[in-house]
Amino acid sequence: MARQFSEVAVGDVLGPVTVPVTRETLLAYAAASLDQNPIHQDEDFATSVGLPDVIAHGMWTMGATGTVAADWAGDAGRVLRYGTRFTSMVVVPREGAALEVSGVVKSLDAATKQATVELTTTASGAKVLGRCLATVQLD
Repeated sequence: MARQFSEVAVGDVLGPVTVPVTRETLLAYAAASLDQNPIHQDEDFATSVGLPDVIAHGMWTMGATGTVAADWAGDAGRVLRYGTRFTSMVVVPREGAALEVSGVVKSLDAATKQATVELTTTASGAKVLGRCLATVQLD
């Protein structure tokens, strides 16, 4: 259901939402995206190149975060613009990991009924995305 512009205010908070990530998640994403880089799948390879363990794909992390904004707005088609910077890795040990995604409404445009939401995504207490902004269409 689409979020109503009249029910949103600058400063409103989204989440936090916990998004689990497992090695199975990474295998499925690798198959779908055709990104078969072994740093996302092979623990021995990942550690041999200096990583602490297998890491999540940056684009998976971005997508998982964007899904939180899309769900808040009502569906993915309501996300008009979305961008971020990658600031840290999401390490995925054998037992899995989780993203914590929250957001705040930074601005509203009454003429277009659009909201700009700043998202914050952390994993193991570290911020993994920076300057993460989504512009969404409200009803």
